[in-house]
Amino acid sequence: MLTARIIPCLDCRDGRVVKGINFQGLRDAGCPVELSLNYQDQGADELVLLDVSATPEGRGHQRETVRRVRKELSIPLTCGGGVRVADDAGRLLDAGADKVSVNTAAVVNAELINDLAIRYGSQCTVIAIDAIRHESGGWGVVVKSGRERTGRDVIQWSKEVVERGAGEILLTSWDRDGTRSGYELDLLGAVSQAVTVPVIASGGAANPEHLIDALKAGADAVLAASIFHDGEYTVKSLKAVLRDAGVEVRP
Repeated sequence: MLTARIIPCLDCRDGRVVKGINFQGLRDAGCPVELSLNYQDQGADELVLLDVSATPEGRGHQRETVRRVRKELSIPLTCGGGVRVADDAGRLLDAGADKVSVNTAAVVNAELINDLAIRYGSQCTVIAIDAIRHESGGWGVVVKSGRERTGRDVIQWSKEVVERGAGEILLTSWDRDGTRSGYELDLLGAVSQAVTVPVIASGGAANPEHLIDALKAGADAVLAASIFHDGEYTVKSLKAVLRDAGVEVRP
């Protein structure tokens, strides 16, 4: 049985970790190096480091932040933000990332997914999908930190990115992001059933029960930010609750 992964997320802007609601109203949450080491010591299985302003500002990822974090970190690191072409991903990998997450650029040019999978391997290719619920049902793909609707259906897009070589999907509910109302379980279940690669649940976690619900809904890993940054839970304490609930986690 594969163990469930607990993944703290560090959204970064100008070299600092930030947090907001629905990708807006960002507030300072600390130093990425200090937080990364803290979460590693707590037992985090991986870390995700996203430059949340790179794409909206039309620039590349601030790779110096990646280098500073990797210098001190020994667990897997996924980095994203500002990746427009395969060479951008290569530069992040050179800076210390183990995997690269792509969102907007993949929607604009789906062939980028093929390029990344061929050049760096599917194991390095993570496609981030930000989903918004339609009033009529189903979910649509949004990009540019939720500012732009694409007209794409989340389920169909999930299938396509896997067919093109994505090795993992980072699935965020835009409606739930930062709201502490729990992951969107229907969305997680639908995507998990539609694809054959691991799905990371993101958006809305506030307590251990939310993580357990997401894993039961089909997620292979759970990502959270606020509950860690605000010191409400540690990775170690969450793993203890998950283990008591029968969820396989790494020590």
